[in-house]
Amino acid sequence: MKKVLITGGAGFIGSNVTRKLLEQDYSVTILDNFHPQIHGGKRELAADIKDRVKLIIGDVTDKAAFYDALKGQQAVIHYAAETGTGQSMYDVSGYTLVNIQATSMLCDYIINGSHELDTVIVASSRSIYGEGKYNSPEFGDIYPEARTRDTVNKSFEVVCPISGLDNLEIRATDESSKIHPSSFYGITKQVQEQMIILATSLKKINGFALRYQNVYGPGQSLKNPYTGILSIFSRIALKNEKINVFEDGLESRDFVYIDDVVNATVKCLSPQLSGQHILNVGSGIPTSVLSVAKEIISYLGSKSEIEISGAFREGDIRHNFADLTLLNKVLDFKPEWLFRDGLHRFLDWVVAQTDIPATMDDYRKSLRELKSRGLLND
Repeated sequence: MKKVLITGGAGFIGSNVTRKLLEQDYSVTILDNFHPQIHGGKRELAADIKDRVKLIIGDVTDKAAFYDALKGQQAVIHYAAETGTGQSMYDVSGYTLVNIQATSMLCDYIINGSHELDTVIVASSRSIYGEGKYNSPEFGDIYPEARTRDTVNKSFEVVCPISGLDNLEIRATDESSKIHPSSFYGITKQVQEQMIILATSLKKINGFALRYQNVYGPGQSLKNPYTGILSIFSRIALKNEKINVFEDGLESRDFVYIDDVVNATVKCLSPQLSGQHILNVGSGIPTSVLSVAKEIISYLGSKSEIEISGAFREGDIRHNFADLTLLNKVLDFKPEWLFRDGLHRFLDWVVAQTDIPATMDDYRKSLRELKSRGLLND
């Protein structure tokens, strides 16, 4: 029975990975601080797993608590992190403390500690790429610079850094693509994955940095107003209120269903694998934000209207979707869920929830915070 520690294991992805590991007879320990922004006032695990794992309520920034949780473990899946692009643009020290400093303590433990670890997996993010890969008819592969409120053009599309034209065509972003994050969150995830890959290589144990795209599905937080447009849009649609879509709505994301994320992650624990691997984990298909809003309204039978606001948030990318060639090669894995099917499963779950915040005040507050700092131009 292999022993696995999951930091942030009470969260959305961590809880679902825990379920899969328990199915496969792993022994799971969860270290989580039950951050109120994500969990509200809840400080216990889901009913179906709480009596089957060891739970340590603690913070990864607490060295003593973190190292105590690591004792006797054979693998670590490191999920504990501050998440969200927008909030990272003004809470820089908070994101740095949790995402980078805590990971540095894990690396110290990997390198200097006496332990039995053979695999360390860290949740990285598509945000480390910033804008994804594009093709220019004149210059081939192009990696546009981050847009800002001063440089974004009327169509919101990125422009070629050489010609200045907006005639670029989006391409799937592979792991060798340029890394140039446009948010502090992206920077912290980049540092996290580099630290874990280096530390595990020095100790000759397996290391994985999984660059998750936009993960969604039943169980994701409906209480965090700073991240997760599916949660935000579904809450608004249930209240039949106006959905504010930033830019022109044609910005696209790669939405990957939770079951595909779980299965890819657990495959990294296979004893047949070795070495260090940096892998995209996504659906490999871009979906526009506007089409997401329309599908949510349609499926829920909502009376919500869509407002294309033209608002632009600093740190937001225009397009990015994953090239999954390396994921398939290393893990022999391909995602199974189509976005529409996964979205419907998620919305069925949302409708059944009884603890959704009564108003959208938390979301409006998050927007005011951005605007007051000059990070949201509407």
